[in-house]
Amino acid sequence: MPILRTYPFIRIWHAGCSTGQEVYSMAILLEEEGLYPRCRIYATDMNEMVLKQAKSGIFSLQLMQEYTQLYLKAGGKRSFSEYYTAAYDSAIFRSSLKENIVFSQHNLATDSSFNEFNVILCRNVLIYFNKTLQKRVYELFHVSLCPFGILGLGRQETLRFTPYEAYYEELKGSEKLYRRIH
Repeated sequence: MPILRTYPFIRIWHAGCSTGQEVYSMAILLEEEGLYPRCRIYATDMNEMVLKQAKSGIFSLQLMQEYTQLYLKAGGKRSFSEYYTAAYDSAIFRSSLKENIVFSQHNLATDSSFNEFNVILCRNVLIYFNKTLQKRVYELFHVSLCPFGILGLGRQETLRFTPYEAYYEELKGSEKLYRRIH
């Protein structure tokens, strides 16, 4: 968050966002830090069906109980239930959380860069790609990330031993967070 506070406007790309849980988590975090009004979150996936679910912001009420525990464990500042409305067996996130989120179809294997970002998060997607495709995606992220921008990968993913390793410094190895330095 200290790094994000330095930007007048924050652009975040959640590549391979699936059904959107991490996207809404990021929106909540930015809201609690007072940064949400000056950000735009781009949530992309190649699968139209999961994007449709993500855009709806509707999740199983049973999942929300699990997410509440994770929210508390992560140090959430409010009551998690303030962010959604429960009805029947489902919960829908507040519409204000969706205001700065753009859901869009994007294929990491074939599509090109569409903006410059301060943060790119692509967690647990690259593990499904072969080395050639991983290299293509790392190049896509590199040209899409602003200097000193942050790249977040999944626990099984790394920039080590890639052609782009020298362009980044590791911020937090256990969380696979890297900052672009070149």
